[in-house]
Amino acid sequence: QVQLVESGGGLVQAGGSLRLSCAASGRTSSISFMGWFRQAPGKDREFVATIRWSDGNTYYQDSVKGRGTISRDNAKNTVYLQMDSLEPEDTAVYYCAARINSVRSTLPSLYGYWGQGTQVTVSS
Repeated sequence: QVQLVESGGGLVQAGGSLRLSCAASGRTSSISFMGWFRQAPGKDREFVATIRWSDGNTYYQDSVKGRGTISRDNAKNTVYLQMDSLEPEDTAVYYCAARINSVRSTLPSLYGYWGQGTQVTVSS
């Protein structure tokens, strides 16, 4: 089992920045990918970014390219999402997820472990 705990959400003005953190515990050696997803009210959960645990290879949703940076600290078993130039459209609950399978995926259904989520609200 893998447990994930997010932190770092909050209220920020448009144009501002936030850094989200996700601490993993349990069978972290089994993790192949860590991902960030978000879900706005009334919308489906959508992919934001993912990182391969072994070598840090990253992949982003087009709408966050250039504004978002996913990174990891293997020693701390923690993954981060730095979001800059935030827009009101970025308002959502942000979730951290872990994938055991070694093939990269952007589908929420293919991530087996999830954190509780952290709210990010961007005011205009």
